[in-house]
Amino acid sequence: MGFQQGLSGLNATSKNLEVIGNNIANSSTYGAKASRAEFSDMYASAMNGAGANAIGIGVSLQGVSQQFTQGNIASSQNPMDLAINGAGFFQVTDGKNPTMYTRNGQFKVDRDGFVVNGQGNKLMGYAADGAGTILPGQASPLQMPTAGITPQATSKIKLEMNLDARAATTLPAVGNPIDTTDPKTYNNATSLTVYDAKGQDVALTYYFQKASTDTWNVYITANGTPLATDAAGNLAASTQIVFPSNGSAPTSPAGTVALNIPASTNAAGAATLPISGVALNVGGASQYGSPFGVTDLSQNGYAAGQLVGIQFESNGVVTARYSNGQSKPAGQVEIATFRNPQGLQPLGGNSWARTFATGDPILGVPGDGNLGVLQSGALEESNVDMTAELVNMITAQRIYQANAQTIKTQDQVLQTLVNLR
Repeated sequence: MGFQQGLSGLNATSKNLEVIGNNIANSSTYGAKASRAEFSDMYASAMNGAGANAIGIGVSLQGVSQQFTQGNIASSQNPMDLAINGAGFFQVTDGKNPTMYTRNGQFKVDRDGFVVNGQGNKLMGYAADGAGTILPGQASPLQMPTAGITPQATSKIKLEMNLDARAATTLPAVGNPIDTTDPKTYNNATSLTVYDAKGQDVALTYYFQKASTDTWNVYITANGTPLATDAAGNLAASTQIVFPSNGSAPTSPAGTVALNIPASTNAAGAATLPISGVALNVGGASQYGSPFGVTDLSQNGYAAGQLVGIQFESNGVVTARYSNGQSKPAGQVEIATFRNPQGLQPLGGNSWARTFATGDPILGVPGDGNLGVLQSGALEESNVDMTAELVNMITAQRIYQANAQTIKTQDQVLQTLVNLR
């Protein structure tokens, strides 16, 4: 009789509607993936292979397959929101159960500095040492720094400029070689702030004096205190720059010049520490017939700073930003992919667990191999196509009605048989 076929069709269609309903319910769930009900036919003769023209006895639900296609990337105002553009899953852990995998990048920092999702599971990745060097290896929960950054004393200074070849010689014939209060004794000046071991600022002022054709004296003061003095105690040149006749890169000094910056009192009235062995590089200087101009004046020291924010890069590196303008890596996100992602077991809460069917996870950082890249300040929307789901729902409803009709028709046939006299 045809009751079994119709009944199996009703059951299968009911399951299909459940899958469609679940897809629609999660259409606004970030990182959610649509599912598809997959069916298979049934034959009573399939056990022994007999009956080439056997009539089927209905349909069964073969499985519910997850569709791991890319969802749309939607921008958000939260820099802690992360989206994976491409293949891969975030790895999160609760510290007790096996690692879980998710595409939902709604993260935040908890009271202990760990990056966690809405369920309190911690995002996993590589830690960084105090110098900001990423330490790849076994992934562990990412913890953001809370302490500030310590100061760094200046050890290198780079000076790139053009000294006007048309300038007149300003070196006095006798007496004090330079008077910083008298602009007639030097041609140009510029300044740069450097830092001592405590991170205190020291204002270096450079005075450039043309001593003769192609030769310039460089005098330097630190908060007004001379770096070098002559026998009479007057300000002396810290170095001398000699140019070739065409005014290109200096022929002297060769390499860097070592500066010993003395202790002084800065503008705030604080006593600064001496800074020894600072390497001054003037190899980028030139002497052409054009006005004086500084194109690069830099140094590598900085004051102490406090953490003001973190930023995720596309390769998963977490960059900590400090109030002194410095930044350094604080860790790196590790993501995972699988040969068979459809074998993942849904756990709820926007996460999955690996199974034997998925194979071992393929681990790496975003952008490596076939792994996707991270996008900060964005979230991956559900890949549910609402229009397609509504059409599928209408189709499933009609199929349900048709299966119910086969049961009704079979009932009428039986009634006819019962009424035979």
